[in-house]
Amino acid sequence: MCWLSGVSRAGYYRNWKQEQPTEEEMELRDAIQRIAVAHRHYGYRRVTMQLRRQNWVVNHKRVARLMRLDNLLAVRKRAFRPPTTDSNHQMRFYLNLAARLQLSGPDQLWIADITYIRLRSEFVYLAVVLDGWSRKVIGWHLSRSFGEDLSLRALERSLECRRPAAGLVHHSDRGFHYATQAYTDLLSRHGILPSMSRPRNPYDNAKCESFMKTLKAEQISEVRYRTMEELQADISAFIDRYNTRRLHSALNYRTPEEFEAVMARSAHPAAMMEFSEA
Repeated sequence: MCWLSGVSRAGYYRNWKQEQPTEEEMELRDAIQRIAVAHRHYGYRRVTMQLRRQNWVVNHKRVARLMRLDNLLAVRKRAFRPPTTDSNHQMRFYLNLAARLQLSGPDQLWIADITYIRLRSEFVYLAVVLDGWSRKVIGWHLSRSFGEDLSLRALERSLECRRPAAGLVHHSDRGFHYATQAYTDLLSRHGILPSMSRPRNPYDNAKCESFMKTLKAEQISEVRYRTMEELQADISAFIDRYNTRRLHSALNYRTPEEFEAVMARSAHPAAMMEFSEA
C-alpha cells in the first residue's frame, strides 16, 4: 500500500502515530503480546527482530519500553549448578581443535555436553550434541544413570540423524564420558576427530552451555516434573521448538533449521584450521 501510494513506510507510521496515537500503540502492544505468548522468554531484542519480520518498523528502545510497561521483559534465574564433569581419570585427553576451527558449513564441528535435571524425588541426566555451525540440536539422551551410556546414546542418535562425512571434529569437556574406549572407538569408526576443552576453561564449550542454560530457563525451571516420562516429552517438544522456531542473534536472527536451509543453497568450503607459530 505504501508503494502504491508513493509514500515511505516510516512516513506512514509517523502519520498514523500522529493522527491515531492510541490505536497505533495498541496495535503494536498487541503484536508484542502475541510474540511474548508464543516465545515466553524472548527479550526485547528478539521481539524487535520478530516484529521486523512481521513488517513492523520499530526501534528496539520503544519495544523495551512497551515490554517494561506490560511487564513482559524476560527474567532469567541464576541457580546453583553442581558439577557434572569428572576429569579426574587416567584416560587420554585430546588437543583442543575446536578453538582453531573456522566453520563454513554443517557437520564440521559437533559440540557435546551433559547436565543434570532435578525431578520431584530424583535427579536425571541429559546429554546433548549440537552442530557448532548452526547450533541445531542433532542428538540427545535422557537417563537416570550417569554412566558412560548416557553420552554414547546421544552420539549414536546424532550419527543416525546426520550421517556425517569423515573429518568432522567432535568437541567436549574433559569428562570421562567422552574419554572412554567405547566413545572414542565410535568416533574413530566414523572418521571423527576428538577434541577437548582446556583445563578450567568453560568458554571452549560455550555454545552447548548456552543451550543448557536456555533449556533450564525457558522450560525446566517453570515446571515441577514428577516423572522422567513427563520430562522426556517436554524436552522433545522444546528441542523441536528450539530448532525450528527460536531466533538466534548469532545466526542473523534465524532459527537453526532456517539457517541451515538458507545456507544450503550456497557452496560450503571446507573448514579451516589455524595454528599459532608458537
